[in-house]
Amino acid sequence: MVRIFLDANVLVSVLNKEYPLFTYSSRILSLASHPNFEVYTSPLCLAIAFYFAEKKHKSALAKQKIDILCQHIKIAENLSDGVIKTLSNKKIQDFEDGLEYYAAKENNCTCIITEDTEDFYFSEIEVLDCKEFFNRYLLS
Repeated sequence: MVRIFLDANVLVSVLNKEYPLFTYSSRILSLASHPNFEVYTSPLCLAIAFYFAEKKHKSALAKQKIDILCQHIKIAENLSDGVIKTLSNKKIQDFEDGLEYYAAKENNCTCIITEDTEDFYFSEIEVLDCKEFFNRYLLS
């Protein structure tokens, strides 16, 4: 079982159909229905994705898109333990990235998929961009 954690920028690319990334991100998101994959994100990532979807679409449509998304993927909780670990980990400079990292770690995710791979320089979990994930896990 491959457990993947999707960063907000991956969700935004799907919700707003941002090309050329949408070509990869939408196919990765579709793995939520594949028996060998579990797809996770966090409430924080959903909030960020909603913000950008709302800027492009009306609020009602943005909510509808988030609702559909939540019906297909798993939501990794941002637990208080993750907040404490983020604050105490001296390697982590960006609070948001730390919260996402610990949400992924708490759910035993195999990898984090983000277009900002350098933001997760501290990660002990594999960090890939959409194209790297696609080439490694879907073309092999």
